[in-house]
Amino acid sequence: MSFNNSAAKALGTSNWEHKFKDWSTGPGKTERVRCENAISMIKSAIESSEKLKSKSINVFLQGSYRNKVNVQADSDVDVGIVCSDVFFGHYPKGYNRDSFGYVAASYSFDDFKDDIEKALVDKFGRAAVTRGSKAFDIKANTYRVEADVAPFMEHRRFKTNGSYITGVQQFSDDGKKIINWPEQHYENGVSKNTLTSRKYKRTVRVFKKLTNEMAANGIEDAKGIPGFLCECLIWNVPNEYFNYTTFYDVLRNAIVYLYAELGKESSDEWGEVSELKYLFGSNQKWTKQQARKLLVAAWNYVGYE
Repeated sequence: MSFNNSAAKALGTSNWEHKFKDWSTGPGKTERVRCENAISMIKSAIESSEKLKSKSINVFLQGSYRNKVNVQADSDVDVGIVCSDVFFGHYPKGYNRDSFGYVAASYSFDDFKDDIEKALVDKFGRAAVTRGSKAFDIKANTYRVEADVAPFMEHRRFKTNGSYITGVQQFSDDGKKIINWPEQHYENGVSKNTLTSRKYKRTVRVFKKLTNEMAANGIEDAKGIPGFLCECLIWNVPNEYFNYTTFYDVLRNAIVYLYAELGKESSDEWGEVSELKYLFGSNQKWTKQQARKLLVAAWNYVGYE
């Protein structure tokens, strides 16, 4: 990797560290209060619904806000609403629903999504609620931040003995199946943050903010990079790489490690933070090549040598 950004180099090591320290912190109290107001109103909307109040429903935080890796640019809140009266199963080869004595449900995911939409519109008004293919967008105002509200039903990944691990599943309006593992993602993130003396999540924020700034300044290889990919890349950095004193050095060595490993086939086995989905593959919106280009761009932008 070679340096080619004289404007960034002029900032100097100590100024970059000052900037990284500032970026490592989350949004301020006012933004947090607006997030909490949005969450409270969404819970109230579900609790007030005649169709939903009799069902087993959990409203939960997900995404960067729940995992405490949010930065100001993505301080909208992601909320999941999961109905556990119905589940979708993934069974071992040779097994199916009947193998474990389950029966088909009459309440469909489409019905559930329609019921969620009605509850949100009744609470926020039609003008504030936009139905997307996967989630509802709740517009921001001075009281609350913007919120993405995603409906889910339970997903169960079964073992041959009938035990299972639990995630969530939804279908986009064009029929695409999406499975997520928010609880496993959260637990793994908390554990790594503890093992790295709380540097893991702070480094994620630094890398996300750096990527956002690069994109805003016209760096092509940073444009369109999801914050989730930044988070998962830092997740795959071994814990000992967080032992450096400064964020400048933590990020420098993380970039060196990630760039080298992404050139190897072994990184095909890397997981998302949940470690229940592969980070790269045909089902993802990004590629290893894009990730390596981002790392080179970040290296050059900061002026590492």
